[in-house]
Amino acid sequence: MNWPLLFKLLGMLSLLVGGSMVLSLPWAFPAVGVASEFEVRGFQGILAAMAVSLSVGGALSWLGRKSQGTILHKEALAIVGLGWLLAGILGALPFLFSGTMRTPEIPMTVIDALFESISGFTTTGASVLSELEDPKMIPKCIMFWRCFTHWLGGMGIIVLFVALLGHLGGGGKALMQREVPGPLNDTVKPRVREAALIMWKIYVGLSVVLFILFCLLGMSYFDSLCHTFGTLATGGFSTYNKSIGHFNSISIEMTITLFMLIAGTNFSLFYLMMSGQPVLRKERWHRRIAILIKDTEWKVYISVLLVATFILTGNLLFKGVYDSLGTALRHASFISVSIMTTTGFGSEDFSQWGEFAKGLLLLMMFVGGCAGSTGGGIKVVRFILFFKVMVMEVERAFRPKVIRSLRLGGENLPDSLRHDVVVYFSLILFIFISSWMTLNVIEPDTQWAMSQTHTEAEKLLDCASAVAATLNNIGPGLGVLGPASNFSEFSQQGKLLLTLLMLLGRLELFAVLVLFFPSFWRYQ
Repeated sequence: MNWPLLFKLLGMLSLLVGGSMVLSLPWAFPAVGVASEFEVRGFQGILAAMAVSLSVGGALSWLGRKSQGTILHKEALAIVGLGWLLAGILGALPFLFSGTMRTPEIPMTVIDALFESISGFTTTGASVLSELEDPKMIPKCIMFWRCFTHWLGGMGIIVLFVALLGHLGGGGKALMQREVPGPLNDTVKPRVREAALIMWKIYVGLSVVLFILFCLLGMSYFDSLCHTFGTLATGGFSTYNKSIGHFNSISIEMTITLFMLIAGTNFSLFYLMMSGQPVLRKERWHRRIAILIKDTEWKVYISVLLVATFILTGNLLFKGVYDSLGTALRHASFISVSIMTTTGFGSEDFSQWGEFAKGLLLLMMFVGGCAGSTGGGIKVVRFILFFKVMVMEVERAFRPKVIRSLRLGGENLPDSLRHDVVVYFSLILFIFISSWMTLNVIEPDTQWAMSQTHTEAEKLLDCASAVAATLNNIGPGLGVLGPASNFSEFSQQGKLLLTLLMLLGRLELFAVLVLFFPSFWRYQ
């Protein structure tokens, strides 16, 4: 391991996180009048967090001042894994230093703040805060920082890091390959820094458009920014306890649905559409849009959402949850897109929709968005490839001499990808089951025994929902973790486990798992 190089880059990353906190400071002061005691406390908390972050960044940069060499595969894994953990720790400081309250009687602990911060950066959207609308609980500037962590983590803090630095060379590609989600993240092949810059420009451009639309639809500037961050990053943090249901606006829900669909699409496709190759630049827009429509993963992604929306709508009408087709379609479409893109916004409390609907939504939690999107989950393309591998293996059972290559979109894929997909599904299954059982053991029964609507018999399902919601970076789950609830009542050790699952899900396992192998840290 090249320790000086590792220290240097982690130091720069700390400076980036600390510097980004400055954008939260203006929200401590109202447009008219004097800032309240709580906002001043939030302002001071962010200043203190900035000071610590910049100090840590300076110290690490000094330790790496004599770094030599370039970023290799091992260093890339370490920088991504440790970088996200470090960003989560530094991002937790504003919550702690400002005295943010978890409930009216209980302040946030270190683990609570770490949970909230990493939930933000990984765009999970799970929360331990119960009263979002009370400025005495969480100051406005801290609320802004909470939502802004979504936006930083959506496209990826490492991708932003690569975009800002011009001297990483081939190491930049290694970093992006470890952070950009999905098994086919080599779609962007030109100079890596140029690709990172273009993808961030697209991300920023979409954010500006969505912010303007929210303002036109009647949201305040603050709410428009915070919900833009949560939508484009597929995060789900809201400024209201009822999430998007607070606005009760079909126009706002339709706008968010559209942009959640966009955020769940592979940004590499947008890169190819917007930047264009030399031949494509002379083509008309409909030829560029054809790049999106012809993509196999995107077609399956849209098809799954349409089928799920149709089934959910019919089920809600059949069960009598809603009386009219329009209302059922409105909420079924919004929740389907929100869950599958792993955004986690809520227009209704879907945990009250009945067992079939909850089961379908639980399955959709694992699917996720497209590879290279800001969405979490296993990714649509992996399910496509896994299905193809299963078909090939069944055929080989009765035709052992037939040799077929794995194909997607008319192109042959490397044989190693077949192995990678099977290993990934196996790891996800193992981590899900082991975490599910572990959480069920370490969580006390009191949360379920004291609940008026949930019994101890439902604890097993609720723990499974918690693991699925964090491992797939969704946020809300089912049962006691529905859209109207949060993770505040989970034990400290349970929150630590769920925090680790958020990192595993966002970084797609390997960049986190390798950190636990002693052999990974050796020079050879």
